[in-house]
Amino acid sequence: MAQPRVDEREVIVAAGDAALPGTLALPERALGVVVFAHGSGSGRFSPRNRLVAGHLNSLGLATLLFDLLTRVESEIDAHNATLRFDIELLSRRLIAALDWLSAQDPVEIPAACRRWGLFGASTGAAGALVAAAARPAQVAAVVSRGGRPDLAGSGLNRVRAPTLLIVGGDDVEVLRLNERAARQLASHRLAVVPGATHLFEEPGKLEEAARLAGAWFVDHLRR
Repeated sequence: MAQPRVDEREVIVAAGDAALPGTLALPERALGVVVFAHGSGSGRFSPRNRLVAGHLNSLGLATLLFDLLTRVESEIDAHNATLRFDIELLSRRLIAALDWLSAQDPVEIPAACRRWGLFGASTGAAGALVAAAARPAQVAAVVSRGGRPDLAGSGLNRVRAPTLLIVGGDDVEVLRLNERAARQLASHRLAVVPGATHLFEEPGKLEEAARLAGAWFVDHLRR
């Protein structure tokens, strides 16, 4: 099957006083746009998220990877690892990204692909779920990979988007937290990848997570 041509461009997402650089990849006749929310001190150049984004692009899904923190904030977080756990801040930045997408010219992002998905990893998954709860009419699907949905707190009860929780079978503590958080989600599926640890570093495990995420987004964004 021929791969769709992908138009990749550098963008700036306006989030209050912050100007956050990102990469928007638009395949031909895209089904929708998946916004990535990294965590644990990562950024838009995360090789794991880039691998997943590439797979989504091959399925005809557009992707937006952007830095959730400014350069100064990243330096602060690298020193004390606090901002990566500031779920309120992360969710505000994601909501700003969703609003930024919605405000783009239809020539830039055609009406046919204006369905949004959120893909969150680690603490970014909690931010994605809070953002989905705040924008129920905009977010059609959420995927969490090795995420911490428990950190979304009361926001879990307000998420209406179908949510896929992907967890490594050997990531025992995070799996337990996901199982507990899943009980508060209205529409969800928990997918356990056997033999995978928290970062899905084992051979083929990240690719399996990407396959699961791709199938979920294609199913729910196509609708």
